[in-house]
Amino acid sequence: MASDGHIHHAIDYIELTVTDMEKARRFYQAAFDWQFNDYGPDYTGIRKADGEAGGLRLDETVTPGGPLVILYSNALDDTVARVRAAGGRITAEPFAFPGGRRFHFADPSGNVLAVWSDK
Repeated sequence: MASDGHIHHAIDYIELTVTDMEKARRFYQAAFDWQFNDYGPDYTGIRKADGEAGGLRLDETVTPGGPLVILYSNALDDTVARVRAAGGRITAEPFAFPGGRRFHFADPSGNVLAVWSDK
C-alpha cells in the first residue's frame, strides 16, 4: 500500500557515504545524469521525479559491505562506458544471469554498486 508515494516495506531511500562530495556529485551526474538538492557541505539529496531517492553523506571513510544498490539501464554497454568515463572502476565486468545482464562498479569513494538490464 502506498502513502504519499512511499510503498510499505519497499526501498525508499538509499544513503551513500562519500569521502569527497564534489567528486561524488560529478561522478554520479556524469555517469547517470543524477541531479541533487544541496543541504550544506556534508549532505546532498539525490533527486527523483517526485522527491528524493536517497542522498550522499560526507564522512572521512566508507565502510565496505553495505547493501548492494542495483540500478537499471536501458543500454548496459553504454552505461559501462559512462561509468568508466566518469572515473568509476568496474569491479565485475558485464555478466549474464537469468533475466538479463549486469555489472558492478566502485564509485570514487569506494562504494560498490551494480547496474542491470533485461536487454
